[in-house]
Amino acid sequence: MPSPTRGLTPGQRAELYIADVDTGELTLVHASSTQLFEAPNWTPDGEYLLVNADGLLYRIPVGGGDLVEVPLGGIPAINNDHVLSPDGETVYVSANDGHLYAIPFATARPRRVSNDHGADFRHYLHGVSPDGSTLAYIGMLIGEDGAVTTNVFTLPAAGGEDTQLTDDPFPNDGSEYSPDGQWIYFNSERASATPGHAQLFRMATDGTGVEQLSHDERVNWFPHVSPDGARVVYVSFPAGTIGHPADRDVIIRVIEPDGAVRDLVSLFGGQGTMNVSSWAPDSKRVAFVAYPLQS
Repeated sequence: MPSPTRGLTPGQRAELYIADVDTGELTLVHASSTQLFEAPNWTPDGEYLLVNADGLLYRIPVGGGDLVEVPLGGIPAINNDHVLSPDGETVYVSANDGHLYAIPFATARPRRVSNDHGADFRHYLHGVSPDGSTLAYIGMLIGEDGAVTTNVFTLPAAGGEDTQLTDDPFPNDGSEYSPDGQWIYFNSERASATPGHAQLFRMATDGTGVEQLSHDERVNWFPHVSPDGARVVYVSFPAGTIGHPADRDVIIRVIEPDGAVRDLVSLFGGQGTMNVSSWAPDSKRVAFVAYPLQS
């Protein structure tokens, strides 16, 4: 889930990069010392990246240039949980009123997708099925005692009844479909008694067959499966981290087809670096945001 709206600290920059997953080569696409942007999505045609900033959505060519605002039709401010439909014609966003919206690029006429579960329930979007029919989101419920639970749900993209896939007290987040539509990947603390010790998991789309994918001392968030289904990238925080905070020394790691794990890039970031899928359509590159502090 996103943090409250934040800005850059004095001397800090937001830097949007593209990383070649095979070579590790980095390409700087855009940088700003005044605007904090987050969570890149790659458009299916491979031409643009989308990022959020200041409650709005922006588009920028992969080759660099200026951020151009994407009209969202006057919905409430959005956060860093947003995804594109597989055909690239619609963006689905999580707004700060707790609801999910679909906005076609052609019309910029928003449609609320999520149902009303009361003021204490909020929706945070992370995935859309490969056929575009279903959304995967995290439902956050704040209990009467203030306790927070986060579970994985799905919802028809056209609107309809929610399906709850997890029902447990463990913090869950980052639910995202595999390219074949058979699995939902997510991070969870279900395998540890140590608070904050999230690891990576996947389950069948009906919530059965949960499998653990990472087993280490670090705190692992936001698994993103490559479009060809061969690799997974994720953000790895230092051991002992609670949640997925901003301004930490983190590592973007890759799980190879044989299960081997390797570091792709180390950076100063965390929250906003890669909350949603940022794979290029060719499965060879990923986008991310770093937030370095200038000396």
